[in-house]
Amino acid sequence: MNPKGVVILGATGSIGRSAARVLEALPGHFRVIGLVARNNTGELARQAALFRPRLTVTTAPERLDELKSALPSGLAAAAGDAPVLDLVTAPETDTVLCAIVGTGGLEPVIAALRAGKRVALASKEVMVMAGELIRRELAASPGGEIVPVDSEHSAIFQCLAGRPAREVKNLWLTASGGPFREWPAERIAAATLRDALAHPTWDLGPKVTIDSASLMNKALELIEARHLFNVPPERLKVVIHPQSLVHSMVELCDGSFIAQMSKPDMRFAIQYALTWPERAAEGGLPELDFARLVSLNFREPDRSRFPSLDFAYHAMHIGGTMTAAMNAANEVAVDKFRRGEIGFAAIWTIIEKTMSAHHTEPQSDLAAIRDADRRAREFASQLY
Repeated sequence: MNPKGVVILGATGSIGRSAARVLEALPGHFRVIGLVARNNTGELARQAALFRPRLTVTTAPERLDELKSALPSGLAAAAGDAPVLDLVTAPETDTVLCAIVGTGGLEPVIAALRAGKRVALASKEVMVMAGELIRRELAASPGGEIVPVDSEHSAIFQCLAGRPAREVKNLWLTASGGPFREWPAERIAAATLRDALAHPTWDLGPKVTIDSASLMNKALELIEARHLFNVPPERLKVVIHPQSLVHSMVELCDGSFIAQMSKPDMRFAIQYALTWPERAAEGGLPELDFARLVSLNFREPDRSRFPSLDFAYHAMHIGGTMTAAMNAANEVAVDKFRRGEIGFAAIWTIIEKTMSAHHTEPQSDLAAIRDADRRAREFASQLY
């Protein structure tokens, strides 16, 4: 077996650490060409010692000396954005796993696609901010491809499995509902940071966990699905599924549903994105024991208590840079909430006001998207 070269962007986050476990469990299948992270140089150095990549990169230049001192001897380190672009386009790189939270994944993903690489995409922001632009890049980049890593989009990707578009009626994203799924609106408005971080099912980073509590995570996933699978907004549905065992479903034209199920563990989606179109039997992933299943429950989301889904549908219908503005406003609002500057419900208020004020432009290029992101952040930052 000729091992495939992998670069991991966001190596020290929850997805990056799960990816490291997948790679460690599949010796001989992959070789790590590069590891990239920003602040956690200790974890970055630990992974570098394990995988011995050609280059380990911190995107924070001020941390380069700290990284160099933490790395085992003989391993190379670099800092900044240029080394990242070199890694994702290197001839020995086959797959780029993008797990960067925020806007930092945009440029490396586009560079990787243009170089004909597979992008295992876990960064929602790439498709949310620039889905129209990314689709144009995919059409113009021979060999470049995206395989989704979000559990919901991975599930849909697996359920579609070469099925002709004429057979597909709707795509259904499942949502755990987060920690507030049973809470009345008044209690949600008074929720603390500790409340919002108490996810009932998944082990996620703080930003994604708060997004799950507000259902903004599902709003972002709707937009991501719109562009990953090229379907109109009205054919994208959301259902609350507290057990998080059915990761998403495809509804077919004859009324049949195809669902993908597994235990709620991100290693399933990561491993499949790396090994597709094959499956690896030796990854040691946890098995689903049907004898222990008590029930599977589904219900419609309450959009009066969780307006995030309405924001997503509105942004998709407007198109252009509106999706980038929605994403930027959410990031600013979540930061304010984490710092204790606003209450939980104010996250939605900031997003709604920012979207209402946003002047939408076409997604003509990265400069237009970054300008929209900047304008939305400036507006959202001044609220409250």
